[in-house]
Amino acid sequence: MNRQTLGLIISLMLSVINGYSQAPVDSVSVKVVDTIFINNLLQQSKERLSDDPDKAISLAIKAKESAEKIDFLKGKGYALKYIGLAYYTQGKFPETLSYWNESLQIFEKLRDDVGVANLLNNIGGLYADQGDQEKGLEYCLRSLKLSEKIGDTLRIFSALNTIGSIYYDKRTTWDKAVSYLLQALPLSEALDDKRLIGTISANLGEIYLTQNDFIKSKSFYEKSIKALGESPDGSFAYNGIGKIYLKQGDFTQAINYHNKALSIAEKTNSKPHIVRAFQGVANVYVAQSDYTNALIYYNKATAIAEEIKSPLDLKDIYQGMAVAYAKTADYKKAFKYQTLYADVKDTLYNIETDKKLGKLQFEFDLQKKQGEINLLTKDKALQEADLKRQKLVRNAFAAGLGLVFLIALLIFRNYREKVKTNRILDQQKDEIEHLLLNILPAEVAKELQLNGQATPRNFESVSVMFTDFKSFTVIADKMTPQDLVEELNKCFIAFDHIIGKYNLEKIKTIGDAYMCAGGIPSPDNRHAYNMVRASLEIQEYIIENNKRKLEAGLEAWDLRLGLHVGPIVAGVVGKRKYAYDIWGSTVNIASRMESNGEPGRVNISATTYELIKDEFECSYRGKIYAKNVGDIDMYFVEREIAPSSLDNQKVNAFSI
Repeated sequence: MNRQTLGLIISLMLSVINGYSQAPVDSVSVKVVDTIFINNLLQQSKERLSDDPDKAISLAIKAKESAEKIDFLKGKGYALKYIGLAYYTQGKFPETLSYWNESLQIFEKLRDDVGVANLLNNIGGLYADQGDQEKGLEYCLRSLKLSEKIGDTLRIFSALNTIGSIYYDKRTTWDKAVSYLLQALPLSEALDDKRLIGTISANLGEIYLTQNDFIKSKSFYEKSIKALGESPDGSFAYNGIGKIYLKQGDFTQAINYHNKALSIAEKTNSKPHIVRAFQGVANVYVAQSDYTNALIYYNKATAIAEEIKSPLDLKDIYQGMAVAYAKTADYKKAFKYQTLYADVKDTLYNIETDKKLGKLQFEFDLQKKQGEINLLTKDKALQEADLKRQKLVRNAFAAGLGLVFLIALLIFRNYREKVKTNRILDQQKDEIEHLLLNILPAEVAKELQLNGQATPRNFESVSVMFTDFKSFTVIADKMTPQDLVEELNKCFIAFDHIIGKYNLEKIKTIGDAYMCAGGIPSPDNRHAYNMVRASLEIQEYIIENNKRKLEAGLEAWDLRLGLHVGPIVAGVVGKRKYAYDIWGSTVNIASRMESNGEPGRVNISATTYELIKDEFECSYRGKIYAKNVGDIDMYFVEREIAPSSLDNQKVNAFSI
């Protein structure tokens, strides 16, 4: 795995794509027109980062100077970050670090945790790229801690990914690399970025292959293939599975997978992957003692590897060719390639030495750069002091103090009006966002704000729960509208509190029916358990509430409750009045569980029972027929199994 490619470059890519999307729009003391102008400059700088970094630097410097004039700190922070990004693309790493550190100080001053986490990770990746893994790890761990504190999925993924890449550099820390990459993998899936999923999965497959854990290795390689398909990087995973089959002695499958990798690499003209596919096929022929065919493929691999100057690949190829020629008694060529193998090893050793020297040079350049910055800061302070003296002289001889005072008064009044207007706008914005969060899940609300629409999603496993009050129509006829709504509202508020405690999502209420779901919009492996616990608490609340009502001489409200687990489709419906809703047979079956339940009990389907039976005691109660599904077994949840009981079960099982 190439740490620089997987770690720092992905981190910087996420920075460019997402960093500026959070750039500020306005502040109390900043003119709207000026901030729009600065934001436009930053946008242009971002667009020129890859093709014209000099232009990107020029635009970002202009944005920085404009932001300084109006004390627009956040705009200055983003400008400094983009200057650093442009210098990074030019390989000017001391300059990069200087600007990023200055940007970091601004975001820390503003208490902008997202900006701080992003820059900490970028700086950590840069240090690691220059050979200072210890310092790189220090910054990346700080980024991870802050990202987890604010719950930013993108920043958490970026930090985990960079840390895993740093640990991958040394074989002795591969176990830590696996740990961090495994944590990053589900986040890449949540971000729905197939390239990141495929890359991380392939690297995990490579680590497990080296450890001869073929089952895990193949599983991750296949996950990579599923994500990347027949893209150039997909060839890497096919080669990996070929190596697994070679180690297992299944030569036919090994050849098939290496040829598949070769086909993909040739279609996309990915020369590094073509080299590895040729080498993989040659290795299989060597294992079969077919040295003639092995040398044919080794020679093909050599031609391309020498063309693209890939010493790591050439080292393994030359070693294989030396063995193959020796086996065919061509000792002259065997000696030739053994010599080439030794030369490449020496070259790689020199490359490592160059990296160490590069680290020393990097540290020297940083110290030199810091000295230049200190000198510039000193000169700037002297210039500012001189300007202040000149200003005092001019002010001493200035006339029309009365007029100046009047103008200042008008400006102050205008400023106060702006402050008041901005406060009102900020308050309205907060109220709108709060209202939206009361209607929609946080992730869906954020997607609507950013994109203007929310994409419907499929979920493979979701818990759906329905409740309904028995004989509600009869009860409603006996109560005043005010008392009826007050009692129903009190119950639903209690339900909201309970499901919120278990990270469940309220979907809607229809009359006296209440509907919620678990495992959306964020997948949760414990959603079924949480839903059952919430259901039991809801019934306990109704039972206690009925006791109070009976003591007050009021009629009890009995509640039926049912739930089912299965796949659903979730999304936002409507345009003028948004509503987050779910659809599918799972919803219909959950409704049937409720309607066939009994007051005061939690009625669940067989599918739900299979998921929670180890933690809850249940009783079988028969079948119901569901349209398009057939007969479904039902169970009542009696009680939660005490943790001590579970422990005893485990001890007894172990003793047996």
